[in-house]
Amino acid sequence: MSASTPPRPDAAGDATVHDVARMAGVSAMTVSRVINGRASVSAVTRNKVEAAITALRYQPNLAARAARTGTLRIGLLYSNPSAAFLSEFLVGAMDQCRQGGGQLLLERCDDLASQRSAIACLVEAGVDGILVPPPLCDSTEVLAQLNQMGVPAIAVATARPAPGVSAVRIDDYQGALAMTQYLIAQGHRDIGFIEGDPAHTPALLRRQAFEDAMRDAGLTVPAQRVAQGYFTYRSGLDAARELLGADTLPTAIFASNDDMAAATLAVAHGMGLQVPQQLSVCGFDNTPVATTVWPELTTIHQPIADMARAAVQLVIDEIRQRRAGETAAATHQLMEFTLMVRASSGLAP
Repeated sequence: MSASTPPRPDAAGDATVHDVARMAGVSAMTVSRVINGRASVSAVTRNKVEAAITALRYQPNLAARAARTGTLRIGLLYSNPSAAFLSEFLVGAMDQCRQGGGQLLLERCDDLASQRSAIACLVEAGVDGILVPPPLCDSTEVLAQLNQMGVPAIAVATARPAPGVSAVRIDDYQGALAMTQYLIAQGHRDIGFIEGDPAHTPALLRRQAFEDAMRDAGLTVPAQRVAQGYFTYRSGLDAARELLGADTLPTAIFASNDDMAAATLAVAHGMGLQVPQQLSVCGFDNTPVATTVWPELTTIHQPIADMARAAVQLVIDEIRQRRAGETAAATHQLMEFTLMVRASSGLAP
């Protein structure tokens, strides 16, 4: 037996898509296209793949079962540091899957290698489409791989949707602008800002909106009033300590998400600062943490669960269009945000 020929499995179902790919001399992506009936595979290649499937007795059981029952299998590729965001997203996605006759499969990933492996696992499990929430929604590598494999993908909560990729989002710039203008209207002139992960496009737009609103009000933003965070509670602690460790304190801090705003409250409490009498604290997203901390957070409500529901419906629609032989054009759905004023903010001292 040659080194390039995989051993014949002892029982049906032992072979993997990678075994089929090696025997046919093609990529796993090509095998996936054949299994899912994509039209972009030549007859010669399709015959090779089908012959390998027969020889190895490869059975994509999950995909076959889903095809027989009419159930759509929807993958969720996640790598979000905020458990609160993921929790809200799952509530919406699972609810819409139940209503739309779909099943939700989850795969976690971190670095580029694990992203590729996670996508391969979802494809091998027979998913018909994949949801890509932040921060992977801004990964050109992830979106390119899914496009090459012919798998419909929906990017969720990206500030700048990629061409040709359907997306569900809010206007992050306008949301952050509204929050900053609210603080200015409360008399705050010295406002600190905690930036989110710069690899995630909403973080960049939220900071830009903050700076633009301050500039339009004739206010400056000294470098020491901006601290780097990464959307995690831990990074929020470090950023808040940096902002509140200055010689003079800001009268308000606007954090790019609720996790970091909650961390800012913890640091302020530890320093004996009264919120909001001495320091107003605001966040972004309106995840459950916003109403479980004290005082409850003023924040921008991003309808995460509804965005997940919309993303599931978009991917279901795209899957059905493709199965009907129709071209599925990319759809960008913009959802409304709401400024939620709560007890963590007030008039400037």
